[in-house]
Amino acid sequence: MKAKGEKVSDKSKIILEKLARLHQIKDLHSLLDNILYESRVLTNADAGSIFLVENNRLKFSYIQNDTIFKNDILCNKYIYANHEIEVDEKSIAGYVAKTGEPLIIDDVYHIDKRAPYSFNAYFDEISTYRTKSMLVVPLKTMKGEVLGAMELINSLNKAGKPIPFSLDYQLVVVQFANYATLAIERAFILRDMVFKMIKLSEMRDPEETQEHVERVSTYAIEIYQKWAEMHNVDKAEVAYYKDILRIATMLHDIGKIGIPDTILKKKAGLNEREYETIKFHTIYGAQLFQNAKSDWESMASEIVMNHHEKWDGTGYPGKIPDINAEDISIEEGKKGAEIPLSARIVALADVYDALINQRVYKSPWEEDKVLYFMKEQSGKHFDPELVAVFFEIYGTINAIRNRWHKPVPNPDRE
Repeated sequence: MKAKGEKVSDKSKIILEKLARLHQIKDLHSLLDNILYESRVLTNADAGSIFLVENNRLKFSYIQNDTIFKNDILCNKYIYANHEIEVDEKSIAGYVAKTGEPLIIDDVYHIDKRAPYSFNAYFDEISTYRTKSMLVVPLKTMKGEVLGAMELINSLNKAGKPIPFSLDYQLVVVQFANYATLAIERAFILRDMVFKMIKLSEMRDPEETQEHVERVSTYAIEIYQKWAEMHNVDKAEVAYYKDILRIATMLHDIGKIGIPDTILKKKAGLNEREYETIKFHTIYGAQLFQNAKSDWESMASEIVMNHHEKWDGTGYPGKIPDINAEDISIEEGKKGAEIPLSARIVALADVYDALINQRVYKSPWEEDKVLYFMKEQSGKHFDPELVAVFFEIYGTINAIRNRWHKPVPNPDRE
């Protein structure tokens, strides 16, 4: 369905412009979220969601809804729900992922009884939203591998009323999604490289697990999102910063690969000498990224070097003139706004995750104790403004923690 005066060539130009922007995105999460958003724009869809294939199941991964989330369509805690469905023909998303074919439904509450799939009204019931029309397309790589399914919901007319999606819309979205897979595959390559680095770190440090970095990086982008909203940061800048922040945050402790195993795997508290040694992981990490070739590498250097600095200046490693000097000593800590915003955010996210989850040397703290500590450290360890943001979005923080929670054996000691 084309707007009055709109030519097919105009639509193609718009698609090419959108694809060019997508190819600038590095993080897979940000990329898929933006593909969903741009597909909604192309079809005037009020809402949408993405399911990704994980372990032969479809996992509910992204949701956008202009009616419910009016302030910011790219930020809400529902995207962290642990909802999964089978890749089979019983559900709408499962049917599309299974068959690899797009699907248009004019009214999900009046699906032909001969269809093998049915509509799950759970989200409508808990949100009071009314889903009517749907366009569902598979997300495929160039090799034909189905990564998941994208649902576009309620195409709106000029009066804001839901109408059926047209075949023209299906053609445009399928074409857009197919071209976007090049960006998806490149994002997968970068993500795979990052996770290989994390796996290497995990072999040395049992705390540096994929679940930990997923949680901390996701806390970080949600904290930044709210902070940026409070500071009226341009949405394009917010999207770009979140994109590189997530990847950079995942590597916040990569410098620990330079710390001896006797320290990293110790199941007891560190003595003074060992603690002084482990502080150098910040410098080792910064050395890995000192010849940064991209913005995300520059931010990674910024984070690994500074995420143990404290707002009151009592953190480490402090102001190091030359990270390549033969004799480096830990200096007086940076203070307040001397610490980059990215590192201040990661400091808060990392400490919260370390306290509330189990470690080889400690049991998890009770939630009330953790939250008291976070408040008590406002203006000391943490930027007080970011602490306020943390508590304002704590529902989302908790949802993130639950999504990437992986029980581990009890530690040998408290």
